[in-house]
Amino acid sequence: MELRPLVASLGLLAGTLAAVASGTTAQAATQAATTVYVAPSGTEDAAGTLADPTTLASAISRVAAGGTIYLRGGTYAYGQTVTVPQDANGTASARTTITPYASEKPVLNFAAQSENSSNRGLQVNGSYWHIKGIVVEHAGDNGIYIGGSNNIVERTVTRFNRDTGLQLGRISSSTPASQWPANNLILSAESHDNADSDGEDADGFAAKLTTGTGNVFRYAVSHHNIDDGWDLYTKTETGAIGPVTVEDSLAYGNGTLSDGTVNDNGDRNGYKLGGDGIAVDHVVRRSIAFKNGHHGFTYNSNPGTMAISSNLSVDNAERNYSFDKGTSVFRSNTSCRFTVSGSNDKTVGNADSSNQFWTGTNGSRCSSYSGALGWSFASDGKLAVTLGGKAVTL
Repeated sequence: MELRPLVASLGLLAGTLAAVASGTTAQAATQAATTVYVAPSGTEDAAGTLADPTTLASAISRVAAGGTIYLRGGTYAYGQTVTVPQDANGTASARTTITPYASEKPVLNFAAQSENSSNRGLQVNGSYWHIKGIVVEHAGDNGIYIGGSNNIVERTVTRFNRDTGLQLGRISSSTPASQWPANNLILSAESHDNADSDGEDADGFAAKLTTGTGNVFRYAVSHHNIDDGWDLYTKTETGAIGPVTVEDSLAYGNGTLSDGTVNDNGDRNGYKLGGDGIAVDHVVRRSIAFKNGHHGFTYNSNPGTMAISSNLSVDNAERNYSFDKGTSVFRSNTSCRFTVSGSNDKTVGNADSSNQFWTGTNGSRCSSYSGALGWSFASDGKLAVTLGGKAVTL
């Protein structure tokens, strides 16, 4: 009888110690969630440490807001979309990040998907994320799809996907216009050789149909996609999108894949800036269209007041600049022809003498823009373009 209080006390003490230990473990797990490691061989129930990496889907579900998911190098084979949920958000001061570990090169390969509009690769429905340094390829639809807002997508490559490489658009058909993706920055990204079986939908980059305001493409390169380099299409059913800014970017060879494949259904423009006669005041500046399969820059029936300034368009198959209607403002643009005859530019709107458009002869600035195209990203992510070995400055 005398031992019972002692036994009870020892039991209480053991329970207390167990609770403390459990609390310590839970606290450690919470702290670990600020940094999660992922590898091609990772497993869902792994700890998510460098020594015991998990899967990307599991890491997304457990990372803390403002935390970092590190991807080890190698090829990740997927058959289903990897999604950042709409309620998984970072903050303005601390975005949640997906980035390679050290200098390794992760490739997200979705070749197991069939071509279908529901088979995207990486779908980012959350907001305040920073996606950096990954390759996304062979998805059954878009390689990367951004449905959230205030995200940064940096130094990604989207290639060989069966719709547009990187596209912005609403999360679902019930998403109100007030929640369409806004204030996203696509930075120093490359998108190439994206092609759908019909040959008329797969662009390099797209912010079309259902996008909000403040979306920006900067230092981006779109080439050898089956349809357009950039597509900012609008249609009557969904109405106007928010104005998009494209700056310091490059579109070349669109309409023809790297292996020479051409599909007559493709529009094949460098920068397609509208649709269905809906006015949207986009901004396109200091960007280059080079040898695309149709127009270099085209309003595509957008009658708005776009700001088109300090751009260069060279040897596109039809017009270098094609703006048949609207009140767009053109300043300091240059149009050159060397090896492709094409057609005279048409620029309805406010165009002054600072522009040198093609009307049968090259302007004086074209002497600096002949020769083969070269490009690279500088260490700071800025796009460096050369023509004939000479640096292009716009």
